[in-house]
Amino acid sequence: MSNIVKVIARVTVPELATTVPFYQELGGAEEASTFQYAGVHLASVNPFLLLSGDKAADFSDRRATLVVRDLNPVTTALHRAGGRILDGPAPGPSGKRLIARHPDGSVFEYIELPS
Repeated sequence: MSNIVKVIARVTVPELATTVPFYQELGGAEEASTFQYAGVHLASVNPFLLLSGDKAADFSDRRATLVVRDLNPVTTALHRAGGRILDGPAPGPSGKRLIARHPDGSVFEYIELPS
């Protein structure tokens, strides 16, 4: 069984009010969950995470958010391959999270499913 449960595409948008309905239709989501984190306005819309606001650009280096069953295999694989944990593990709005730079230079956010 894969440790990765879901991959969420991250999209920086000018503002949420006008873009959320499009992503709801595209992703087949009836509702969007909106919240704020670190000065960024976010909307979770099925396979998309929309980011908006002045600080959204601060998070644009991340390729995607990966929801995992357990962060431990992620940290083990990162250390073995020469990757680096940039932030965390720490509590976040959706569960325990970390930001990692893979050995190839790409940056991903990982969120652990709550137990």
